[in-house]
Amino acid sequence: MPIAILSVYEKTGLIEFARGLSGLGWSFLASGGTAGALRAAGIEVEEVAAYTGAREILGGRVKTLHPAIHAGILARSSGSDLTEIADLGYKAVDMVVVDLYPFEKTIADPASTRQEIIEKIDIGGVALLRAAAKNHERVAVLSSTEQYASVLSELKRSASLSAATLRHLARQAFERTSSYDAAIAAWFAAGEAVAGEKTSGGVAPQAAAKADADEGSAMTAIESPPIPEMLSFSGWKVQNLRYGENPHQRAALYSAKPGGAPMAGRLLQGKELSYNNILDLDAAWQAVCRFRNPAAVVVKHLTPCGIAEARDGLGASLATALSKAIACDPISAFGGIIAVNRPFDEECVKALGELFAECIAAPGFSSEAEALLAKKKNLRVLIPGEERPSFEIRSVLGGFLRQDIDLGDPPASEWKVVSARAPTEEELQDLAFAWKACMSVKSNAIVFAKAGATVGIGAGQPNRVDSVRIAARHAGEKARGAVMASDAFFPFPDSVEEAAAAGIRAIAQPGGSIRDKESLAAADKAGMAMVLTGVRHFRH
Repeated sequence: MPIAILSVYEKTGLIEFARGLSGLGWSFLASGGTAGALRAAGIEVEEVAAYTGAREILGGRVKTLHPAIHAGILARSSGSDLTEIADLGYKAVDMVVVDLYPFEKTIADPASTRQEIIEKIDIGGVALLRAAAKNHERVAVLSSTEQYASVLSELKRSASLSAATLRHLARQAFERTSSYDAAIAAWFAAGEAVAGEKTSGGVAPQAAAKADADEGSAMTAIESPPIPEMLSFSGWKVQNLRYGENPHQRAALYSAKPGGAPMAGRLLQGKELSYNNILDLDAAWQAVCRFRNPAAVVVKHLTPCGIAEARDGLGASLATALSKAIACDPISAFGGIIAVNRPFDEECVKALGELFAECIAAPGFSSEAEALLAKKKNLRVLIPGEERPSFEIRSVLGGFLRQDIDLGDPPASEWKVVSARAPTEEELQDLAFAWKACMSVKSNAIVFAKAGATVGIGAGQPNRVDSVRIAARHAGEKARGAVMASDAFFPFPDSVEEAAAAGIRAIAQPGGSIRDKESLAAADKAGMAMVLTGVRHFRH
């Protein structure tokens, strides 16, 4: 009679599965809670404590860590192994059914205390899974309730599982223990030591507004954990995507937490998000969350094509900001992604006009706005989650790159004026806006701005002067009297000269070039103000 060890936290499907096995002649060993559930359902079971002769101790921390259990799992099918455990009075185990304590779910709950999280670090369950997976040539290992139906179906057909199935189950078990350990390691690395405290690394737009006390500063930087020696991360599949960037590329969306959703939020309207939608939504949302004032960002192909904010004296409504963001480059805005950092209302819908947008992301939508947006064909409407990452990872040949998120630098009050003419108060406000907007633009990044809105953006060019020319071409006459921000220093004065010719009146740039004096001389010659921020914002 084959024997299965059952020790599960999640009881969904357990009784049906056990009844199916029992009907095929299987007998059961089970830990206390699982044994109780089986008995309550009228299923005969031997409790692990009775089998081993060792009661559960340490409040249930030690249950299955016993030679009688692990020898029965690890015994190979060779005669010597089976004879040895028989001499010891142990039985060979043929199947292990284990899920793990819900560690990931526990850390996702902001109300969880440190001690509650620690107690959800499974020890015995991981040991059982690894032992069974190691001996998969003889022992079947089930690590998820989702495997019950297919395993039971195959056993009913052929009375035993194929070698391919046993290998597949073993691989899934090791994947589960690997992701489980990665989640634990990540929690420790993040320094989640304060009981009941929400995971750091996330700031909602509203929280960012409170933290951002200076108009010129970017979002207050989040203190990052030390860079680990071993990079551990795990993901849970949310959904398969229709394709990747192109139709011939397969793709899927994963969440950093089980039960996750696209952008950790809620899709209120529209069909499933595509791979490119998600990338652009993330870029737009990250960009708009940098702003304290009501702001709007339009993104196309991972690059903003319009950014604007509403502030005193410029029209304080979000709808005004949205109109200005679209007006920066209305051609590129067609089919783009829109993100705003305040609830999207009826006035914002009016500001859209007839513009076709792929997606709109906002922290909320008024009932009037929802009703009006529902009439727009093929529009996706999303409320993203409030968390923000503290670091980012990119894959490269043979490995990964990890870096802290670029979240901020000194406020405008600490910038250094190096030109003969100091910027006016109005210019300084626009420089602060342009500098913040520049952080979200692909390098080499150039932003022209006036009255709290971008009027020209040059992005992703191999040389900086071409980015200036692109921004100037988009801005046209709107460049007259505008300001300019550059994400990095000017290697030559030609970018400053092009800006002057376009009508730019003030420039913000990091400084640090060996030709800074030449760029400054060009600015002074044109009567432009120039400030050095001391920090660059490359975005490759």
